[in-house]
Amino acid sequence: MTTIFNLIKSGETMDVEFKSDRNKLSDNDIVEAVVCLSNRPGNASGWLLIGVEDDGKITGVQPRHNGKTDATRIQALIASRTGPSISVRVEVVQIDGKDILTIEIPPSRNPIGTADGRYIRRVTGSDGKPSCAPYHFHEMQSRQADMGLMDYSAAVVQGCVWKDLDPLEFERFRRMIRESRGAGDHALLDLSDIELAKALGAVEANHEVTGIRVLGLLLFGKEEVLRKFLPVHEIAWQVLEGTSVRANEFMRYPILRVMEELMPRFRALNTEREISDGMMRIPVPNYPERAFREAVANAFIHRDYMRLGSVHIQWHSDKLQISNPGGFPEGVTMNNILVTQPHPRNPLLADALKRVGMVERTARGVDTIFFEQLRNGRPAPTYEQSTNTDVVLVLPGGEANMGFVQFVIEEKKAGKDLDLDQLMILNLLWIERRIDTARVASVMQKPESEARAKLQKLVEAGYIEARGERKGRSFHLSVAVYKRFGGETAYLRQKGPEPKQQEALILDYIAKNGRVTRAQTIELCKLGPLQAKYILRKMVQDGKLVPKGTRRGAYYENRP
Repeated sequence: MTTIFNLIKSGETMDVEFKSDRNKLSDNDIVEAVVCLSNRPGNASGWLLIGVEDDGKITGVQPRHNGKTDATRIQALIASRTGPSISVRVEVVQIDGKDILTIEIPPSRNPIGTADGRYIRRVTGSDGKPSCAPYHFHEMQSRQADMGLMDYSAAVVQGCVWKDLDPLEFERFRRMIRESRGAGDHALLDLSDIELAKALGAVEANHEVTGIRVLGLLLFGKEEVLRKFLPVHEIAWQVLEGTSVRANEFMRYPILRVMEELMPRFRALNTEREISDGMMRIPVPNYPERAFREAVANAFIHRDYMRLGSVHIQWHSDKLQISNPGGFPEGVTMNNILVTQPHPRNPLLADALKRVGMVERTARGVDTIFFEQLRNGRPAPTYEQSTNTDVVLVLPGGEANMGFVQFVIEEKKAGKDLDLDQLMILNLLWIERRIDTARVASVMQKPESEARAKLQKLVEAGYIEARGERKGRSFHLSVAVYKRFGGETAYLRQKGPEPKQQEALILDYIAKNGRVTRAQTIELCKLGPLQAKYILRKMVQDGKLVPKGTRRGAYYENRP
């Protein structure tokens, strides 16, 4: 009952729906409400609470049979009137003296409809509130792709034939393999066009080609054929300066041609600075080209080709933004994208782009994007602007931390290659100056035990220093690292005064102000709450201070 009470208190959500029973809901209304909640995003159980008004007021459920509500009959009703049949848990609970019919609906990996073929799904309405809407076939396919149950790039395009593919695109594919510096699959180079298409899964064939798959169109389709059979495939290249638009181009070419069109535009805008390393000059670009290529390829691989919209590449004065239609696949969020297993929405397309050498064969392209951005002295990429319908990647631009870049180069020369986690921690410390284990775990997207181990290795390597103990333990860059890319003054600000200096500061403060509190000690000595508590207690034990007051009113004075 506690669970139901908390659900009512929290209000309606995508997983919880209230239904008034003042006019006695029909069986059809109950079944449709269950179907709607079955077809919702996410993996949590859904709840239909009958006898609760939209505002959460409990008005109770009316008797269904023989003066009472039979939970077993309702459960059987739902099972018999849904397809595929779903098994729900039905219970009558009493809150404030009134009966509520509760129906717990398990998550479904397949579209659920009523027995007479009505399909509806849970959506966010135009008013921002959850509601039910028709569940169209292409939306069902999109949902299946999100969960990894369907690969739309493997679907056969009805009406498309072999002559709709462009021989020049096959040659482009082979040329990109040759230019991939060993990253591509060279075994594909000697195949004929038809054999190459078969090897990639771009066509449906036994001995002869019987159908062209979506992959075939995306890689080799003629422009006019793409417009006809796959009109959602569109790429927007936009260069923005404030509210002004310098460039606004839309492309509907096959993917490999799109990449060849984009790279000269990217390079023309991508300015560089240089770092001297002996006789060598090492360029530091505004945006790493390798990260850009991976980001764009990921947008193609993960976009939802059943949803309207373009892949947008927007060049701003201070950032590069790449977005694609279709939210994160099932199980992937912006908070686990670095550690979750690769889960492309279009696996066949992902494999083809690996074999041509466009993306990492390890399928860890996101790691590459983060690593390249960080080692070039930039803040980490972010997916914070992503929504349920679009994935948005932002690569921050602006001035690079050249001292950080120099530091990474020198460590590499010394045989100390920094991994992604180390780069993330050091970059974060440069930006935020002081961090704790919980913050590091959040950024690494790993358990605190792994974050603690990584921090300890950085302490042992002399890159960072620890301050405080246990829960109050925090970290800042070491003086050696600050000297190399931050300056010793910044180090001294972060390190704060030594224990003897802390005591002197506290005694001097009391001499001027008459007393000191723990909060004032924290600010004065740059300490955490536990460290402030410890030093004040030690000064009391040493006979230097006298505690006064209790709890929030506690303060300390000099001993007479």
